[in-house]
Amino acid sequence: MARCRPATFAPPPDSITRRFEVAHTPLDIGGRHYELLRPRSVDDLISEEDFAIDERLPYWADCWPSSLVLAQHLAAFTGNGRSLLELGCGVGLVSLVAAACRFSVLATDYDASALEFTAANASRHHFSSIDTRRVDWRRLPDDLGCFDVVIASDVLYERPQAELVAATLARTLAPGGMGLIADPGRRTAAPFAEQCRRHALACRCAHQAAIIDGQAELTISVFEIHRI
Repeated sequence: MARCRPATFAPPPDSITRRFEVAHTPLDIGGRHYELLRPRSVDDLISEEDFAIDERLPYWADCWPSSLVLAQHLAAFTGNGRSLLELGCGVGLVSLVAAACRFSVLATDYDASALEFTAANASRHHFSSIDTRRVDWRRLPDDLGCFDVVIASDVLYERPQAELVAATLARTLAPGGMGLIADPGRRTAAPFAEQCRRHALACRCAHQAAIIDGQAELTISVFEIHRI
C-alpha cells in the first residue's frame, strides 16, 4: 500500500500548548503517516490531588505498545461508515486509524485532557468522523447507545477491570457487533475470558504480535469478542 503523507499538520491548539509541554510522535500504520500529538512527559502530569480523589494516574498520556498493535490490527479493516466506540482513547491513536479505515468513531476517556488531545489529533489529521465524550465505565450514560465495533487497549491493568470491561462490552456491543481488546499479557487480564462468558460473550485470541518496549520484548494479544 502506498504511504500517504499529508503535506502539513496543523499546529497544536493554544488551549493545549498553554498547559502542556508537547511532543510529536511520527508513526506509519497501514500505509498512512501519523504525527501523534501527546504530552512530552507523563511524570509531569501526576497529580496527588487527582490520585487522592479516585486513584487517577495519567495513563492516557502515553502511547502504549498495546495501542500500537491494536492500531496495526485495525488498519486491515474497512469501516464503511460502521460505528466504532473506543474505550480509554488516550491521545487518540487507535481512533485516528479507525477513522482512516472509514469508521464513524466515538472516542471516550475518563480524563478530559485525553479528550482534548484526541480532538486535537483528529483535527490535525483532518478527520471529521471522530467525536469525543467523557465516559466513566462505572456509570455508563443511559444514552451511550450500542456500536458495531468496540475497542480498547491495555485496559485490564487491575483485576477489577476484567469484570468492568466485560460488562461494558455487554452493554455497548450492538447485535452482531465485535469487540477488540489488546493486552500485553498482564496477569490481571487472566479472568477476562471468564468474565466475558458470565456476560454471554465469547472471547478468543484473534491476533498476537511481538513488540519492543525499551529493552523488553512484549507479546501483545488482541482478543476478539462477540455475543453468544
